Amino acid sequence: MTRFNGCIDLHHGKVKQIVGGSLSDKSPEQLTTNFVSEESPSFYSKLYKDHEVTRCHVIKLGPNNDEAAKEALQAWSGGLQVGGGITADNAQHWLSLGASKVIVTSYLFPGAKFSLERLQKLCELVGKDKLVVDVSCRKKNDKWIVAMDKWQTMTDMEVNKETLDMLSQYCSEFLIHAADVEGLCKGIDEELVKRLGEWINIPTTYAGGGRSIEDLKLVDKLSNGKVDLTFGSALDIFGGNGVTFQECIEWNKRHM
Repeated sequence: MTRFNGCIDLHHGKVKQIVGGSLSDKSPEQLTTNFVSEESPSFYSKLYKDHEVTRCHVIKLGPNNDEAAKEALQAWSGGLQVGGGITADNAQHWLSLGASKVIVTSYLFPGAKFSLERLQKLCELVGKDKLVVDVSCRKKNDKWIVAMDKWQTMTDMEVNKETLDMLSQYCSEFLIHAADVEGLCKGIDEELVKRLGEWINIPTTYAGGGRSIEDLKLVDKLSNGKVDLTFGSALDIFGGNGVTFQECIEWNKRHM
């Protein structure tokens, strides 16, 4: 059954909800921010821990987020996955700080080209069970293409059954942001969720466009219960008015 998984998105040390497609190093003024929390990262860690929301992820969106991420991990050691700038050089460090798993994207695509060698190296280093591959993507010519570097750069990898089968040999989980709808609260990418339900064979969390509790039902139906969902900007704990955290907790309890 589809479950609600939690997220903590960090930007310049603050918990924020932003429109994914607006992140740009070249034009930072384009950034569209939906929400900046007055609460600390640890507040959200404890909230997820207290309500047994498993497989939550902390994403560092750019620089100046390491201390905030460490704070989140300290509040729930072994309960949170960490992504954003993960490489073979620092993956073990983040696991030693209490991350349950590390999430990787950009490191696997030097020059925006996929490197199987890097994936194998990371897998050998931390172990398949500690590795999540983030195949966040944008749609181009009716295909989903993996996007890296805060979703600004399109890579040479298409998201399909063949690539997901290959990647799943080296990781234990997928995280998939549909970057084109991320932060817009205008509905999930239904076609992508349906395809993921057909393609995946390991636990997978989808993020992007979720706007109400009905989307949990929709993802469950479209993916045959194989894909989990996280809410961002629509969730009340992130300033949203589409879905309440309590609704999500009750959903999880009913779908143990």
